[in-house]
Amino acid sequence: MTRIAFIATLLFAGAVFAVEPSEMLKDPVLEARAREVSKELRCVQCQNESIDESNAEIARDMRLLVRERIVAGDSNDAIMAYMTGRYGDYVRLEPRFMPRTYLLWFGPLIVLLLGGLAVMRRLGARYEAPAALSEQEAAELARATDHGYPPPGYLHDKPEQKDPS
Repeated sequence: MTRIAFIATLLFAGAVFAVEPSEMLKDPVLEARAREVSKELRCVQCQNESIDESNAEIARDMRLLVRERIVAGDSNDAIMAYMTGRYGDYVRLEPRFMPRTYLLWFGPLIVLLLGGLAVMRRLGARYEAPAALSEQEAAELARATDHGYPPPGYLHDKPEQKDPS
C-alpha cells in the first residue's frame, strides 16, 4: 500500500509544484482569483495544459503577469482580454465563438463528415470483375503451372543449366 501511495505522489508531484510559493499573492482572495484565471489560460509552450498546471518558464511568466494585472485592479474579464490581445485567441483553453474561431469549433465535425463521405463513397463503389485472360496470358499460365514457376527462360535469357552430378 505504501508503494502505491509513493507512486501516486510521484505522478502528481509535477502539477503540485507548478505554482511556486514565491509567485503566490499574500491575499488569499486575490490568489484564488489568480488561480481561477490561470486555469482558463493555455500554456503557449505546452499547448495542452493551463498555465496553472505547467512548469514551463513561459507559463511562470504568464502567471506572474496575471497576478500583476490582479494587483493593478483589473477584473477577470479584463485580464482575459489583455492576455488574448497579447497572445491571441489561442491562449484561451476554451476559445470564444466568433467568425475567426469557427474553424476551431466546426473543424473536427467537418473532417469527420468528409471522412464519412469518403468511406461511404469507397464502400459504395461497385466491384468490377477483372477482364478474362488473353490467349497469350492463358498459354503463359499453363506453361508456368506445367514446369513450375517461373518457367524456364522467363527471368533470364540463359538456358537452364543442368546439374553435372
